[in-house]
Amino acid sequence: MIYFLLAVAFTVALYLIMRSFPKYKVNSLHAVIFNYYTCVAMGLLLMPDRAQYTHAAWTSTPILLTLALGIMFVVVFVLIGSTTTQVGVTTAALASNMSLVIPVVFGLFVFKNNNKDFTFFNYLGLLLALVALALSTLKKGETKTSSGGLLLFLPVLLFLASGTNNTLINYISATFYEPSQSALFTAIACTGAILIGTIFLIIKILTTNDQLTLRSIAGGLILGLPNFLSFYFLLKALSAFGNSAAFVFPIYNVSSMLVSSFLAWLFFKEKLQSFNKWGLLVAVIAILLISYQEILASF
Repeated sequence: MIYFLLAVAFTVALYLIMRSFPKYKVNSLHAVIFNYYTCVAMGLLLMPDRAQYTHAAWTSTPILLTLALGIMFVVVFVLIGSTTTQVGVTTAALASNMSLVIPVVFGLFVFKNNNKDFTFFNYLGLLLALVALALSTLKKGETKTSSGGLLLFLPVLLFLASGTNNTLINYISATFYEPSQSALFTAIACTGAILIGTIFLIIKILTTNDQLTLRSIAGGLILGLPNFLSFYFLLKALSAFGNSAAFVFPIYNVSSMLVSSFLAWLFFKEKLQSFNKWGLLVAVIAILLISYQEILASF
């Protein structure tokens, strides 16, 4: 359980750091790309045997799949940015958070890697987790309209990309890596993110008036610490719970949302609307239903 709690804690820290970027005039896109350099450095630091990385078979199927996962990190971020600016904040948040249904479905019915038998109450908890996320991310008056029909596909692409990303994390880590290789897996995935992210950034700088600043680089390097550790401990949590995505991802998403909402209110004075508060309440009920066997077993 300690791995799970650490994954949530560092995920919340990640949100809070990104929330402070506008205050310090940090370019979020630049910071996200540079954060992966810290992620790789952290992976090498925590790796018991760095030769696993330096002498990795880079053309083998497991490595190529892991590098592709790193590319998905950047793709998801770009889609979040595009959906937010061209369709609306609400739509982007909903598409990203609701994507947890994809790894849950794959975990339950395709990989069949659950660490327990799901009951009616567990399934009800999964459904309520989706409801909670929807209620908690909705904001009045934020959705933008567009006459461009193609823009309607952006939320769909974001939903599919984010869900695919989480599904690949579960599948690749469980299939090709030992639990002790979490640092190696994370470092290789972030290497893929560096490759595609750096290329994307160079093209963007050369084709636009975008300028790279020292504060954006520094912000990215700082961001990389909680980003790496959140992913690292999420892998540890998945391994500890038998790679049960249907159990881990809903509680992870909802718990991160609950803590983030509270700290955003505490530090940034963000106000919740009435249905947001209902969403937090439903989230608590969802967590209890999804994990009630584990809670009862602890008494």
